[in-house]
Amino acid sequence: MDVRIGVVHTVKEIEIELPADVDRAEVQAKINEALADDDNVLWLADRHGAEFAIPSERIAYVQLGRSDGERRIGFGS
Repeated sequence: MDVRIGVVHTVKEIEIELPADVDRAEVQAKINEALADDDNVLWLADRHGAEFAIPSERIAYVQLGRSDGERRIGFGS
């Protein structure tokens, strides 16, 4: 699953590709917990094991993308 995080006062997004077996509900719960208070930090690990920390007070938005199994290849819809 891909996650895009918009950061306040910057045009760049943080893009993290999570492991294929990640539970979408668990990721949403982590995001909700982090956004509940400006003093929290959102920690996410990408598919290679690198960890990212984003202070919740700096998060403008979070977009959860499709899981790897839902990606389509080719010209069909």
